[in-house]
Amino acid sequence: MKKILVANRGEIALRIMRSARKMGIKVVAVFSEADRNAPHVRFADEAVCIGPPPSNRSYLLGDKLIEVALSLGAEGIHPGYGFLSENAAFSQKVQDAGLIFIGPDPYAIEIMGNKLAAKDAVKSYDIPMVPGTDTAIANIQEAEDIARKVGLPVLIKAAAGGGGKGMRIVHKEEELGEQMERAVSEAQSAFGDGSVFIEKYIASPRHIEIQVLADAHGNVVHLFERECSIQRRHQKVVEEAPSSILTPEVRADMGQAAVMVAKACRYKGAGTVEFLVDEQLNFYFLEMNTRLQVEHPVTEMITGVDLVEQQIRIAEGELLPFRQEDLHIKGHALELRVYAEDPYDNFHPSIGTLSVYRRPKGEGIRVDDGFDEGMDIPIYYDPMIAKLITYGETRNAAIHRMLEAIEDYHIEGVATTLPFGKFVCEHEAFTSGQFDTHFVQQYFNLEALKESNREEGYYAALLALRLYTENKRRLHVPDVGGSNWKYFR
Repeated sequence: MKKILVANRGEIALRIMRSARKMGIKVVAVFSEADRNAPHVRFADEAVCIGPPPSNRSYLLGDKLIEVALSLGAEGIHPGYGFLSENAAFSQKVQDAGLIFIGPDPYAIEIMGNKLAAKDAVKSYDIPMVPGTDTAIANIQEAEDIARKVGLPVLIKAAAGGGGKGMRIVHKEEELGEQMERAVSEAQSAFGDGSVFIEKYIASPRHIEIQVLADAHGNVVHLFERECSIQRRHQKVVEEAPSSILTPEVRADMGQAAVMVAKACRYKGAGTVEFLVDEQLNFYFLEMNTRLQVEHPVTEMITGVDLVEQQIRIAEGELLPFRQEDLHIKGHALELRVYAEDPYDNFHPSIGTLSVYRRPKGEGIRVDDGFDEGMDIPIYYDPMIAKLITYGETRNAAIHRMLEAIEDYHIEGVATTLPFGKFVCEHEAFTSGQFDTHFVQQYFNLEALKESNREEGYYAALLALRLYTENKRRLHVPDVGGSNWKYFR
């Protein structure tokens, strides 16, 4: 391919464009009216406005995106993540238009886009799954029978779900009916599909995912794991690679299971297989995300593999340039999602103008963002400003570098999750590696956040006092007590 259209915005659009440019491929940006001055628009070789700010009038207009790609002579479309990245119908339309969809085929997207269909696709591969149903629950009586069989607590989940929507934990049998109704209603509203199923609830799970790459010639490899257990409302906020708890044997077993999941749906491209891991390191298949993940940079940092470049090469029909035995973990990487949200106000969105925006710099620090100083944070999209990634030879080194990078990341005009990231990286449960997906609800509250930042404020005040005293000694201000100058109100 000599030219591709990036059907996305913000940091992921810019990140994809950089890899494409490195490969000698020209890039086309699309943008809504709200993103007219965004960095990804300025970076691209060509840019086209596709509509007003709301995503359903711009970034979700699949036919419009294809039309722009064809009119400008682009040969492929990269969907990034979010928007149309996991839309099987869009993938099919791209192919029908004679373009290359830089991602999996519609079949894999459709199968893995429904958790029940995904379970059905992999069940013959002897991959561990959480005890529960592999079909949709039809009524409350069936739900009660399943709950008694697998034992309470149970988790009701939307078959077409994601991001915590359509998900309810049930601890008592008498709560099943009400919670099932809520899950069905939320799933219908969010996904247009109200089907739900039930799984045994794993009380203290780790959320660990495996990155896979698969070419069109049947070759599949895994690029080890990412630990994604630091979550808020089922949304990941801090990720790292590798996990601090996996043994080499469990890592190999999980990697092989992920490879089999990819083969089960004839996968092609970059994908992620997600697992729950219990306290005994038993792992259970959750789902497969058929796209590039937000947290993909930590895998790139520990393997040296450019995942976007590999996506493009696979889409062009190339063979994977490495085998499983060629891949090795080197060092440790962390990622903090920097959102325009106020952790001091229950993480409510903080919309405004980036009056100050200065990125941290230095060895082992990477910032993937899509904003510049003076830009507004739009109300129409996800409030993520950036992904702050740090790398070190050890986990402790990566954490220390993250804390330094947070300190050097200067953002004013909006509240951000940087103080929350500092709280996580300084907490003993995180630094020791002894945490699970309940970290936030167990340890985080407003007082704990204030306490973690109180010492920083104390030393800042001491520094300010010292600077003031030194400056006062240097400055010889004349005595104006007897001056004839007057001021008037």
